[in-house]
Amino acid sequence: MDEIRLSGEKTLVVASGRAHPELAEEIAAELGTELLPMSAYDFANGELYVRSSESVRGKDVFLLQSHPWPLNNWLMEQLIMVDSMKRASAKRITVVSPFYPYARQDKKGRGREPISARLVADLYKTAGADRIMSVDLHTAQIQGFFDGPVDHLFAVPLLADYIREQVADDEITVVSPDTGRVRVAEQWAERLGGAPLAFVHKSRDLTMPNKAVSKQVVGEIEGRTCVLIDDMIDTGGTISGAVKVLKDAGAKDVIIAATHAVFSDPAAERLAACGAREVVVTNTLPIPAEKRFEQLTELSIAPILARAIHEVFADGSVTSLFDGNA
Repeated sequence: MDEIRLSGEKTLVVASGRAHPELAEEIAAELGTELLPMSAYDFANGELYVRSSESVRGKDVFLLQSHPWPLNNWLMEQLIMVDSMKRASAKRITVVSPFYPYARQDKKGRGREPISARLVADLYKTAGADRIMSVDLHTAQIQGFFDGPVDHLFAVPLLADYIREQVADDEITVVSPDTGRVRVAEQWAERLGGAPLAFVHKSRDLTMPNKAVSKQVVGEIEGRTCVLIDDMIDTGGTISGAVKVLKDAGAKDVIIAATHAVFSDPAAERLAACGAREVVVTNTLPIPAEKRFEQLTELSIAPILARAIHEVFADGSVTSLFDGNA
């Protein structure tokens, strides 16, 4: 039987929504490429229009979108981008969502609640996504919501290596804001030379969003520099309360480290006044000028995302980027 064969290399294309163009430009620069030209605008009634200015037929497309406020708007724009690429005959579509939308709604805490994180995964799949890439999911179980490969990346190496340089001569304790993130705290402790662990006991009102009260700390912290970790900071109430608990319990210093700087009001004011020596975050989400403050340090996640995109495109190993722990 005669066969027709085409000899050609794969083509990588990086496209971005409008939520965080600075991060997209950084990732493209790390990869040594340019962003796919896109036409995107809003109709008067709020509808979104997105179209690629160049052909993506047969190409490996990575669609980047951050999800700051207004999150629903940027999620819809990303879904429309996926649909447009599918209809334009892209060979493979990878959704790159550094901050996964609705990640906190990953289970039912009470009757009649939605599992919105699963719904988002279903929306990505229905729109035409073949793969998802995200950073520090709120819970690892979200990986199972998508019917396809999920690359769960970690900011721990980036954040911990920076903090290790800042506290080289200090006695350190890694503090989890609750018992649910102790496993992540163990990774931090290992990265910081076997530092001891502690956690803050808190209570939460399930009927009220962004309402949690830090009560007491369990672990060795007196006279030590505490590295208080979390995956995201939203309004800043919980993390600021945890700083006060640690200080009252005798901590010498507190450094806050979080991946996603959601920074809903009044987070910036709370963090600036909470007594933390430094607040270290990544740029998975854009931070407006009015929400920046003196103690804030922002690290770029672009190199990690770029390396992961390259490994996926080259059929390499994303796990190898994280010492086999991803």
